[in-house]
Amino acid sequence: MKNRKKRLAILGSTGSIGQSTLDVVRRFRERYEVVGLAAGRNTGLLAEQISEFRPEIVAVKTESHARKLRKRLGRRKIRIVHGEDGYEMVAAARKADLVVSAITGIAGLKPTLAALKSGKDLALANKESMVVAGSLLRKLAARSGSQIIPVDSEHSGVFQCLAGRDRKFIRKVYLTASGGPFLRVPLEELAGKTRAEALKHPRWKMGRKVTIDSATMMNKGLELIEARWLFSLQPEQLGVLIHPQSIVHALVEFCDGSVLAQMSQTDMRIPIQYALSYPERWEAPLPSLDLTEIKSLEFYPVDEKRFPLFGLARKALAAGLSFPVVLNAANEVAVQAFLEGKIAYGEIFEVVNHCLGRHRPRALAGLEDILAVDRETRSQAQHYFRDLKGNKA
Repeated sequence: MKNRKKRLAILGSTGSIGQSTLDVVRRFRERYEVVGLAAGRNTGLLAEQISEFRPEIVAVKTESHARKLRKRLGRRKIRIVHGEDGYEMVAAARKADLVVSAITGIAGLKPTLAALKSGKDLALANKESMVVAGSLLRKLAARSGSQIIPVDSEHSGVFQCLAGRDRKFIRKVYLTASGGPFLRVPLEELAGKTRAEALKHPRWKMGRKVTIDSATMMNKGLELIEARWLFSLQPEQLGVLIHPQSIVHALVEFCDGSVLAQMSQTDMRIPIQYALSYPERWEAPLPSLDLTEIKSLEFYPVDEKRFPLFGLARKALAAGLSFPVVLNAANEVAVQAFLEGKIAYGEIFEVVNHCLGRHRPRALAGLEDILAVDRETRSQAQHYFRDLKGNKA
């Protein structure tokens, strides 16, 4: 690897994580080569990325988007594919050494699996894949020899704190959460919060779905389930602390009472760069962390009255089996409905709670079982929020 550039395939290249990844590549052009990009509908931005980074293969959502992209690119020689098969082709691109998995939601699962099946190392930013198929991903990685390196700031923090340490000495792992935009809003006002208010995150700049998940704290629930599989931990070994400053991203407590913390500026390019450069660390043109300017670091327990979706996620983590699949699917449908103005903010919880309450748990033997539960839950969630809307008419 030292004699040539590391070759990257980036899934979700036009999203927040994808754009930040390409910003890291810009800073280290002598170290990286982009061989594949996958995006959704944003053919304009993707065309700009293609012109700058010159990948060999790109994927978009539909055949119509592929035609639009071809028209934008003119006679440029490049392979354009589309749909699920297209995303999997980019993920399994023959020349890629490392695949950055940053497609949001369950849509990222099949490409992530394709990357592992083909023996690629994986920089994982798609938490939903590990939430619904953590056991399957770990088995595939072990079989193919692939390494899974977390990209989320909290999981990257845990990954760094645990480097070279025996898991048997771990007492507890804590992920941190900013608390989002509604940390101090009176409880009686939460249910009626608007989309615009929920999308105003105080610390991070993220995609719309992830930003809503941060407001409800569902993102931390999903991250706990992800951490369970990433680090081979039991539910009781996992916790979350509200940390409004977003400077400490993770803490690991060992059996002797020692606690290690990973700290950095609130900038996703830091964990992304570490995932791309691992096991090395490279200089970055980002400001150093000055604790004298921060003055104080606060930590609080999660109030499940304020964040009831987090409570549902903890229950799904403890219950295991197919519950995490239901949790994720119902939440995706509910958040999308909220973003489209079909349900109120407080009704996100109602939809997810309904689906979990109606679910009969089952063991998941493989991908088809996972996708079957996902489809069933999405249908049930759609029907439920239509009923909510009908009852209000």
